[in-house]
Amino acid sequence: MSRRADSDETRATARPGREDGDRPDPPDPPDQPDQPDRDDQGRTADADARPDQPGADAAAEPVRTEEAHITAARTGRALTTSALHAAATGADTFPAVLREALGRRGLSLERVSERLKARGITISQATLSSWQRGRSQPERARSLRAVDVLEEILDLPAGTLRSLLGPRRPRGRTTPPGAEGAALQILGEDSVVEKALGARFRHFNQETSSLMVHDIVRIGESGTMSGFSTTNVLRAGRAGADRALFVLSFDDEAAEPVDIRVTCGRLAEATYLKGLKSLVLEIHFGRKLAKLDTTVVSYAVEVSPSLTPATHYERWSRTNLHEYLQQVYFHPGALPVDCHRYVREKVGAPPRAQRRIPLGAAHDVHVLTSRCKPGVHGVAWEYGP
Repeated sequence: MSRRADSDETRATARPGREDGDRPDPPDPPDQPDQPDRDDQGRTADADARPDQPGADAAAEPVRTEEAHITAARTGRALTTSALHAAATGADTFPAVLREALGRRGLSLERVSERLKARGITISQATLSSWQRGRSQPERARSLRAVDVLEEILDLPAGTLRSLLGPRRPRGRTTPPGAEGAALQILGEDSVVEKALGARFRHFNQETSSLMVHDIVRIGESGTMSGFSTTNVLRAGRAGADRALFVLSFDDEAAEPVDIRVTCGRLAEATYLKGLKSLVLEIHFGRKLAKLDTTVVSYAVEVSPSLTPATHYERWSRTNLHEYLQQVYFHPGALPVDCHRYVREKVGAPPRAQRRIPLGAAHDVHVLTSRCKPGVHGVAWEYGP
């Protein structure tokens, strides 16, 4: 039901998950005077982004406030609605403010594109999608005119969006920043993790990397996951690192986090995005690390019962782990008849290196992997008839 980000992303699910790509977007009409904006990899926004399909706006945009809720933090204080919204959008950035305004007005990208066209400005849905996701930004004259009109369409004060535009991005193909590029290789484009983090995905845990991870998963009597805990040893890649982000994704919408406990570190954010079935945790270390210094983060999440039994649990890692230990404990009344480990090269890839693992005396299975390479590492199990 969950899959965790940055060697801290896990998913236990009733069936293997699949993250489908969208269909390519048709290019803008050829008679446009300006070239489409390019993203930081030198690709045109129209070629890189996908069209919004029915229901896709909700996935691309932040989850509406009424759909999301905050689970109890260690302090016992629930975060405010405004804090939830800021956490879900990455406040005070052009993509975040644009997404918020679109959600508040309830306008689809198709409607916005049509309204811009009625004003004599042709901007495709794919370009708008790229802007709100932070993949590219308006830079050319036509795009900047569109921003001014967008402020009117979205009932924003004049200059609200314009003032948030950063410097022009370099043209030509470039490699994404280290952490982002490594994550994209494993997750692919438009992943749930990227949508959950929004603008923060570009700098996702760039200051730290995981050395060792220990996951403990507990399966209840009904065969659904009742909870899991993680201990993560992190090393600072640069001086000043003081926090880390973790994204936990659930396949079954009925399986939601009901309690979060942080035993090493301080829980600064716990945001559950119901539309994405994902929990975002920000945990502070309590001090600024020196370069190559290490720290330990530990947390546990209790989960409400899902509709269907869980059949596997995965963790993906963008870096080499010195060691990864995964344990799954089964209730005596819900013992599997077969368990095996597997590896995926990336999310959505077919499993390989499958190997059966025995059930222990404590009704548990475990996998210990040394020199764990980047990819997706999982344990799967089957129940009898």
